[in-house]
Amino acid sequence: MNIPPVTKNLLIINALFCLASLVLPPVMGRFFGNPFELSRFLGLHFFLAKDFNILQPITYMFLHSTHSFSHILCNMFSLFMFGPVLERYFGGKRFLIFYIVCGLGAAVIQELMWFIDFYPLIFHKIVPIDSFGNVYENSFLYNTAITIGASGCVFGILLGFGMLFPDDVIFLMIPPMPIKAKYFVILYGILELFLGVANFRGDNIAHFAHLGGMLFAYLLIRYWKKRRNNDYYDTGRGFGRW
Repeated sequence: MNIPPVTKNLLIINALFCLASLVLPPVMGRFFGNPFELSRFLGLHFFLAKDFNILQPITYMFLHSTHSFSHILCNMFSLFMFGPVLERYFGGKRFLIFYIVCGLGAAVIQELMWFIDFYPLIFHKIVPIDSFGNVYENSFLYNTAITIGASGCVFGILLGFGMLFPDDVIFLMIPPMPIKAKYFVILYGILELFLGVANFRGDNIAHFAHLGGMLFAYLLIRYWKKRRNNDYYDTGRGFGRW
């Protein structure tokens, strides 16, 4: 399979960040006595956390968990399967914009959900204490909220595929069955919404961030379609090229 350049480079960049996440902490710990955790500096933090910086809404989408390789494998497999289709449809530059915007959209929604979660702390409605009666500083709790991963980008790509190729058939592995792209995306979106609202104990997946990626993908595609006749030529099924 000939992978187009933007998709290929995104796969490589994500792999390099994963490798750095594995190698840097033990190396820095051995030679400098202080493990360098990439997620602390590059993962997305709550915007009121002391470790937050303005680059994190971009950098977080290239980091993945080093505790479970299924995180990066699932995301990169989806990017590998669906990314080339959208890149050929949009063109390389527009596909890169689409990818980044989906990741930024996921970050925006995740920040909003954190704000809702931390609202009582921000406005001093409650005082956080542990089981021993010790009072937590708000800044400490804010720093515990970290999100990493390209899932928001990937969910945006899935939404884009479902919008642009609604009747194309996807063959699922679990359960092993064919399903049209439009139904797959709708069902997956409903599942993510349910899991996000249910907020099951022990579930550390940012479901609303996934929905944020899908939302921004939808809005961006609608915007591009609206401007298609004004800004770039139509190539039939595709959006044209830059």
